[in-house]
Amino acid sequence: MSGHSKWATTKHKKAVIDAKRGKMFAKLIKNIEVAARVGGGDPSGNPTLYDAIQKAKKTSVPNDNIDRAVKRGAGADQGGANYETIMYEAYGPGGVAILIECLTDNRNRAVSDVRVAVTRNGGTMADSGSVQRLFSRKGVVAVGKKQGSGEVSEDDLLEATLEAGPEEISDEGDTWEIISDPSDTVAVRKAVEAAGFDYDSAEVSFVPSFTQEIADVDQASKLFRIVDALEDSDDVQNVFSNESLTPDVEAALDSDED
Repeated sequence: MSGHSKWATTKHKKAVIDAKRGKMFAKLIKNIEVAARVGGGDPSGNPTLYDAIQKAKKTSVPNDNIDRAVKRGAGADQGGANYETIMYEAYGPGGVAILIECLTDNRNRAVSDVRVAVTRNGGTMADSGSVQRLFSRKGVVAVGKKQGSGEVSEDDLLEATLEAGPEEISDEGDTWEIISDPSDTVAVRKAVEAAGFDYDSAEVSFVPSFTQEIADVDQASKLFRIVDALEDSDDVQNVFSNESLTPDVEAALDSDED
């Protein structure tokens, strides 16, 4: 969920335990299948597959499902789909930029689902390139602040990963996000592990170059309705946006969640 506010991150973490769990599992399985097809079925020689498997395990995807996805992707089992990655772009309330990453075996279905999710909830589709230029591909390794009986600090992570080339460490509430060049993602993840820290996820993501402030609760609610509708599509793998909520809006949305 890189690119989302702390409120959105918390909200979507909570959502994993409800009816969306099945969709989350399906998307994680799809990531594994594609990673195995592109780089082979051996996680030790395919870091993209390794991280996709670890992310699935941390989300409690059953091992049997993971193993079958690896075999399908590597060609050992029949039935794997031919997925392609497609990016769509949109604007939400308040001029928030939205970048939508799809992994689909049906381009027409994907664009239809994305268009409906955006336009029915008050957003507008954007011209190709107009939104994507506001984001950069970055390696993002998320590390929980609470580690065992203690806490990990920004200085701890900086010291642990310095030689791996982190660009910055971002405070995301309950977690730290270590931002790096995409090519350094695996090195940063390995440095975190070598230091004895557990990590929540390690992946190449899209990070906005600037944020768009939202000071209106109604605008924020409309934005997250768009995000929810997009994430409800089987073809949408990730949604990135550049909103920044004011403290008053975050507080109001948090109270609504409670």
